[in-house]
Formats: sequence, C-alpha cells, structure tokens
Amino acid sequence: MARLAFITGGGRGIGAAIRAALEQRGCRVVAPARADLDLAEPAAIEAYLKVHGDLPVDILVNNAGINVLNPIPAIDAAAWQAMLQTNLTAALRLIQAFAPGMAARGWGRILSVSSILGVVTREQRAAYSMTKAALNALCRSAAVEFGPAGVLVNALAPGYVDTALTHQNNTPEMLAAIQATIPLRRLARAEELAEVAAFLVSAENTYLTGQTILVDGGFTCQ
Repeated sequence: MARLAFITGGGRGIGAAIRAALEQRGCRVVAPARADLDLAEPAAIEAYLKVHGDLPVDILVNNAGINVLNPIPAIDAAAWQAMLQTNLTAALRLIQAFAPGMAARGWGRILSVSSILGVVTREQRAAYSMTKAALNALCRSAAVEFGPAGVLVNALAPGYVDTALTHQNNTPEMLAAIQATIPLRRLARAEELAEVAAFLVSAENTYLTGQTILVDGGFTCQ
C-alpha cells in the first residue's frame, strides 16, 4: 500500500515541490489548504484534528512557515506570537497528533522544513531565526523519543531558494549580493530541496535521524 504523506504549506514553493516529488514516488498526499487548516490559529488546528487526527499518516512534512521582518527592538507581541505559532507550535502539535500512530505501526518519517537562519542569521531575522532554531531542537528531541519505534525525524534547512517568499523579503540588489556570496553563485531551486526531502522521508533512509540537513549551496561553509 502506498505511504500516506501529510504536508503543510503544500500549495506553493518548497512545499509544492515536495508534494510533487512524493506523488511521483507513489505516495498518497494530504495537503490541506489554509482554509481547511490554519496553522496560525490553535483552535483551527484542534478542529481539524478532531476530524482528521486519526489519519494513518506515515510521513509528516511540516513545511509551512512565515517570516515577519523586524529588528529586535521592534519585534512586537503579535508578530512574535504569529511566527512562534506557525513555525514551531503548529509543528509540535502535528507531531503530537501523528507520531504516536507511526510509532504504533513501527514505521514513520517526520521532516520539518527549517532554514539556515536557524544556524546563522541576518538583520531583522531574529524572531524567525529563534523559531527555526527551536524547530531544529524539536526534531532532535522527537528523533530521540520516537527512534526506538522506527520513526526517523529530521530538519531540512534550505539556504536561499528561488521562491516568492525569498523575493518578497529581499530586493533584487540584495539577492544579487547574496548570490555573490554563495559558492555555487545561484539560488536553489525548490525541486532541488524536494529531492533531498524525498530521500529523508523514504524507506531508503534507514539510519539518518535527528539531524539538521543544510542545503545551501555552500553558503554556511564560509
């Protein structure tokens, strides 16, 4: 029987590319739209799980995230709570919902899409960096807790990817400067990230768990 994959933020960018890669490999994919599962609203998550929480999910991909730019003195409570909820708490809640079933069946894969900004950072990215660093820690903890039951958990940390969000948060001049500092001298394609993600959540990955995998064209080597 085909594996069942559950993906958040599967409608665009990296999430859409991961969804396509998994479908090409024969997975059945559930990728709820924001109208059905609003990760920014705890009550919406609970309402969704009340109906769908018993799905026999084999693969969970926590991809959805937001990045509100602010220098540290200007981070307000609303922006912080929105990023904390969407980038971290929602991922935790979905792991709580689906990982026990994976463990009971003796097989599972969990992948959370993090960022190199959970390892390094830039101006105005403090809140985003904090949530992604915490997400990496969550993946390590989940790998330790669920590993004995055959559930592998990792974080995928993209560098600069050619997506709408990257262009939204960086001017063309900024992007040109960034590309000049990447050893490969270009942004990643979402499909390149999806290939790594597809391996991490596959049966071919038998021993790689608890890791934050940086796919950044060599950016953080410098």
